[in-house]
Amino acid sequence: MSSLALYRRYRPESFAEVIGQEHVTDPLQQALRNNRVNHAYLFSGPRGCGKTTSARILARCLNCEQGPTPTPCGECQSCRDLSRNGPGSIDVIEIDAASHGGVDDARDLREKAFFGPASSRYKIYIIDEAHMVTSAGFNALLKVVEEPPEHLKFIFATTEPEKVIGTIRSRTHHYPFRLVPPGTLREYLAEVCGKENSTVEDGVLPLVVRAGAGSVRDSMSVMDQLLAGAGDDGVTYAMATSLLGYTDGSLLDSIVDAFAAGDGAAAFEVVDRVIEGGNDPRRFVADLLERLRDLVILAAVPDAGEKGLIDAPADVVERMQAQASVFGAAELSRAADLVNTGLTEMRGATSPRLQVELICARVLLPAAFDDERSLQARLDRLERGASFATAGPGPAMGYVPGPEALAHAPVPAAKASTIESSNEPSV
Repeated sequence: MSSLALYRRYRPESFAEVIGQEHVTDPLQQALRNNRVNHAYLFSGPRGCGKTTSARILARCLNCEQGPTPTPCGECQSCRDLSRNGPGSIDVIEIDAASHGGVDDARDLREKAFFGPASSRYKIYIIDEAHMVTSAGFNALLKVVEEPPEHLKFIFATTEPEKVIGTIRSRTHHYPFRLVPPGTLREYLAEVCGKENSTVEDGVLPLVVRAGAGSVRDSMSVMDQLLAGAGDDGVTYAMATSLLGYTDGSLLDSIVDAFAAGDGAAAFEVVDRVIEGGNDPRRFVADLLERLRDLVILAAVPDAGEKGLIDAPADVVERMQAQASVFGAAELSRAADLVNTGLTEMRGATSPRLQVELICARVLLPAAFDDERSLQARLDRLERGASFATAGPGPAMGYVPGPEALAHAPVPAAKASTIESSNEPSV
């Protein structure tokens, strides 16, 4: 098997193979069909979403013997040179602006740019990390980018287009790339795993997609790492959660069930298992928030799994549906808010375990629901002299404190003095 990284072995060689960027690839292919290719392009977007790959494909399309064409033939010398494993073309120059972004580099490029291509139709400069070019460097390039010779094309690729000076941006066709949707990325990873003849358990691909955060390259790197460490039984869910640092689904099920039952002992036992197991407490809380988010959606949309609103295997979705049915919608929303607040507070916390336990205690406190626990919580607050705090639907829940509760409420000092003065006999 090739020692190349997975994302390099499956790097697209045509626009048709680029996933999740149809808003860019379709107009570029149409421009090639119409022979209306601009002299300079600016490809921007998050890392690993196909900017440099698309720049190479565009160069391949322009220099193909059958071209300019939206579908390179793959047979001519130029196409072979610019293929996935090709040696590269002397007429397609890739420059990393992170290390060649100074004014001297720009002047050198400008002087060489006016020489014609050695064997291709166009000389093409692909300038990666273009935001790293200095202002002086951009100014040195300005004239050649504005009025290049017929044989010259520029493709700038950057993650920060706002740092490319306006005079350069105004002379390019700007195409913003986007993060790839989870569903599209999951299907692509499943296809790659099939080509690699690798077995992957249900539930692994959603974890990989989540770890990749919409970046194809990052997701492929994570998948490559899992495939490299897989045993005879392939990539298992337990292996993926352990390697990627995600919380095992059984721990999330246990703590959600504890919240549903109001079982503090079970909830704090789960926290102890998380800490003793060496899991990252912040990651555990983030995964718990993700689970509560799924439960909130399932409570509102029972068929969310079928509609693709939840990215999880069918058996996990079925289990979450059962969990969501135990909670009320307001209770789930309140729990998610508390966990989200706790996650924010955990940043820089000196005692992460204490923070996790406080989050659980807050979620377990039935502060505003029409059940026995809520009544007890309201009575406790009333005895402490606090006002009733309503959360969720509020008074519509139907609970109003009775005379027995009000009889035990402490009277505020200011009001007590008023009452005493009113009870004094008038002289």
